[in-house]
Amino acid sequence: MSLTQEARPLIDRIEALIHQDVGRNVGALFAATQGNLWRAAAAIARHPAPRLGFLTGFYVPLGDPPAAETDGPVGTALLVAALTRAGVACRLLTDAPCASGCAAALKGAGVPEVPLDVVALDEPLGDAIAAWRETGITWAVAIERCGRTAGGPPRNMRGLDISPHTAPLDELFLAGPWDTVAIGDGGNEMGLGALPRALVAEHVAFGELIACVTPATHLVMTGVSHWGCYALLAALAVLRPDWREPMLTCLDPALDRAILRTMLAEGPAVDGVTQRQTETIDAIDLAVHHAKLRAIADVVAKTVVAL
Repeated sequence: MSLTQEARPLIDRIEALIHQDVGRNVGALFAATQGNLWRAAAAIARHPAPRLGFLTGFYVPLGDPPAAETDGPVGTALLVAALTRAGVACRLLTDAPCASGCAAALKGAGVPEVPLDVVALDEPLGDAIAAWRETGITWAVAIERCGRTAGGPPRNMRGLDISPHTAPLDELFLAGPWDTVAIGDGGNEMGLGALPRALVAEHVAFGELIACVTPATHLVMTGVSHWGCYALLAALAVLRPDWREPMLTCLDPALDRAILRTMLAEGPAVDGVTQRQTETIDAIDLAVHHAKLRAIADVVAKTVVAL
């Protein structure tokens, strides 16, 4: 299979599976970003030697205990494991409050050796930017990472200013020479600046207050950011037959569960909605997430051979 428009219908089917609103009223945001999963995956897949840098970690200061949320690092670790198995160089960036959670997620994914860059809350980003440039990062991929608002501070879905717990990684995301992809599900995540702020304000609770203004070249909207990781992984497996087998082994419920459990236990981590240490992501049971995973995997497994 070559990288052609023949793959587009498959990837659009995958995108349709993740365009399921779980109660955030983001249907209009889905419509505004339709086709972006294809655009993001195709751009990465056609690069002759991609090197991916991921940004994730969303701190929950009112969690029990205060910790990084499960949505973001778990899916990022799954993607990193898949890409690493396919021979693609990756590294991950987060800030100090989310560092232990991200490290635990990488451990649960079986890739603890992947470089993890950690930035202190008051640390300038120059060294991290220089490290990414020296490494030759070609794509910066932000996943469920809270970004700056028009008013300045990053805010969670409740409108709470979390800048005391969140480093401004937006600066690195936009520093280049890498291109950018973002996965978000609510309006306050890095990359949502690709949409008009008024659109988020009109449809999302506290939208005018929380809307992130940091853009991305390719913004993938999804009902839960975790599903966006499944979808990007599957889309890349469709577009790169040389990556397909090692990547599809990571569309595995057992591996996904192992990452989540390791992050909860060793991070620690909490569900961002319930703010508790439960085996859920965005207050949704893992069985529901894994039904979505299997539906996405089925699109690839049943149709890619015919292309």
